[in-house]
Amino acid sequence: MKVLVACEYSGTVREAFNALGHDAMSCDLLETEQPGNHYQGDVRDVIGEDWDLMIAHPPCTDLAVSGNAHMAAKWADGRTQAGLDFVRFLMLQTHIPRIAVENPVSVISSQIRKADQTIQPWQFGHGEVKATCFWLKNLPLLRPTDVVEGREPRIANLTPSEDRWKERSRTFPGIAAAMAAQWGSLETYAIQAELMDFAS
Repeated sequence: MKVLVACEYSGTVREAFNALGHDAMSCDLLETEQPGNHYQGDVRDVIGEDWDLMIAHPPCTDLAVSGNAHMAAKWADGRTQAGLDFVRFLMLQTHIPRIAVENPVSVISSQIRKADQTIQPWQFGHGEVKATCFWLKNLPLLRPTDVVEGREPRIANLTPSEDRWKERSRTFPGIAAAMAAQWGSLETYAIQAELMDFAS
């Protein structure tokens, strides 16, 4: 399966798919943190290729409700609208048969449509709390793989620093592995009785 992981510099999701034999490429304005198939630049440069699946992680800085205290200013200067326009662009790639857009709890749900699913790291082997939402096209809901004890909001409590946003944006390895195992399996699509679709 040819997989585009949009807006990912860490390579975590990309390498989870590659480990299972898929042809995955990450794309971000930043260089990748680990060696691998990575396009450093605008996703618009490569999104028109023949992808079977896209997993997109659009920047959440101007979209997440955790930043509500600053949301009025972000609306006023156009940042939130620009973020929403980018999300719509990613969602409306009709030539890509399967799409997952990932973000924390955000204005995407109120301004575009409600998320299909919200998951937590502790459902995938990480004893932490960090709500992650998915807007899905022709993909089944992600099934928990390893429910563990621990409900620590480690990411939310990170000490402020120049790189804090980077740590907050990384996908948990357990979630990436679940994506690759479940969404990377054609059998999953064949047996799934109910597919999620942006148009529904």
